[in-house]
Amino acid sequence: MNDTKTIKQLDTKDTDRIMEMAWEDRTPFDAIQAQFGLTEKNVIDLMRREMKLSSFKMWRARVQGRHTKHTKLQEETLTRFKSNLQRHITLNKISKRRG
Repeated sequence: MNDTKTIKQLDTKDTDRIMEMAWEDRTPFDAIQAQFGLTEKNVIDLMRREMKLSSFKMWRARVQGRHTKHTKLQEETLTRFKSNLQRHITLNKISKRRG
């Protein structure tokens, strides 16, 4: 069974979130696939479709070969600081702050 979604199945909210994650330096394509079921190729196709050509080219140049965008290229000992105020995102369900 193939869990990969097509770009056509995404609503505006999901498309916006995927594009935001794709622009983030430290969000690997694997995280997008885990949350939305889109492969790296699907994300590239989505970005190409949704962005101006010049913006797409700038984004591609930025992420191509970037270690943080490709989990297989990341260092195994990579550790990150996570703020206690950062929202927890699990399978695209965002928990709200209490209080």
